Amino acid sequence: MSRTNFDQLLEAGCHFGHLKRKWDPAMAPYIFMERNGIHIINLHKTVAKIDEAADAMKQIAKSGKKILFVATKKQAKAVIAEKATEVGMPYVIERWPGGMLTNFPTIRKAVKKMSTIDKLIADGTYSNLSKRELLQVTRQRAKLEKNLGSIADLNRLPSALFVVDVMKEQIAVREANRLGIPVFGIVDTNSNPDNIDFMIPANDDSAKSIEAILGALVAAINEGLEERKVEKADADAAANSQKDGREAEEAEEEAAEAEEAPAAEEAAAE
Repeated sequence: MSRTNFDQLLEAGCHFGHLKRKWDPAMAPYIFMERNGIHIINLHKTVAKIDEAADAMKQIAKSGKKILFVATKKQAKAVIAEKATEVGMPYVIERWPGGMLTNFPTIRKAVKKMSTIDKLIADGTYSNLSKRELLQVTRQRAKLEKNLGSIADLNRLPSALFVVDVMKEQIAVREANRLGIPVFGIVDTNSNPDNIDFMIPANDDSAKSIEAILGALVAAINEGLEERKVEKADADAAANSQKDGREAEEAEEEAAEAEEAPAAEEAAAE
C-alpha cells in the first residue's frame, strides 16, 4: 500500500510545476501536460517515487544512521525543522555552511566551540570580562547556535542528505555527490534530477506540497526507528536469557561439585 495517494498530493498542490519556458528537459518523463503555460507533474509517478524514497529512508533509520535535512528557502524552513525534530534528525535551515560535508572536522570544531563558551560562562571564567567583551562572546555564541545548533548532535558525516530544492541547495548536493552520500530531493520541473539518487518530482515552492511529502517520509523514518527499538529489545532479551542459562548451568555444576566433594573425601579416607 502506498504511503500517499493521488488525491492527497493533488489537494496539496504537488502537481504544479514551473513555467514551460523555465523547464529542464531532464524532467520530461515526469511531466503529465502543460496548462496555461505551466507544466503539470504526473502525480502517479510522484506517489511511486515517494514510496521508493520512504523505503530507503526507513532502512537508513533502522540501521541507526542519520539523515541530514536541508532547506534554506523561506517556505520550507518551519516544516523541515518540525519534521526533522520529530524523528531526532539533524537539519540545516539557515545558510548552508560551505564545506560542511567535505570539511566536516572544521564544522565539528565550530560546534564544539559553542559548548566551550557555555562551560566558560558557567564556571565564571568570563566574569572578569568587560561588558563589551562579554557581549561579543554572547553574540558569537548566538550566531553559532543559529547556524549550527540544529546539527550539534551530528558527530559524524550523515548517511544521507534530503533537500527540498535541488537548485537552491546545489552546493550541498555537490558536496554529498563528491563524498558518495546518497541524496534524496524534491525536484521541480525547472531542475535537473541527474545528481539525485532518490528524486521526488513535485512542487518545491508550496509549503503544503513540502509538508505532504515530508509527512510520508518522516512516518517511514519513525517506522524504522521503532523496528530498531524492537530488534534491540529482542536482542537484549535473548542475551539476558543466554546469560541466565549460563548462570543456571554454572550453579548446577557448583552444586554437583559440592555434593561430590564429601564422597571423594570419604573414599580418600578409606
